[in-house]
Amino acid sequence: MLTVASDIDVLARFGRALADPIRCRILLALRQAPAYPADLADTLGISRTRLSNHLACLRDCGLVMTAPDGRRTRYELADERLGHALDHLLVAVVAVESDKTCPDAATKDCC
Repeated sequence: MLTVASDIDVLARFGRALADPIRCRILLALRQAPAYPADLADTLGISRTRLSNHLACLRDCGLVMTAPDGRRTRYELADERLGHALDHLLVAVVAVESDKTCPDAATKDCC
């Protein structure tokens, strides 16, 4: 049975997904268009086994879903709004980075 996750659970899952560079690359690729695992592995330059583990994590986080396509399985973002959220997040992060409002940013690699 599907349930609605709390705001904190949603943000924690999104944060977990974004905590790994490979998962970020997968999400950014799927934001452009749905893809098959073999094609994603080739595009990202990683093994299919490694990709499979990351896709499982993204599925468990509720961010991607599978769609059967004949004998193959296609992956796509679970909700098109996730693509928009990634776009907004990228713009917000770029704006923060260029602003450098954190006084320790240059010395501590923070922010």
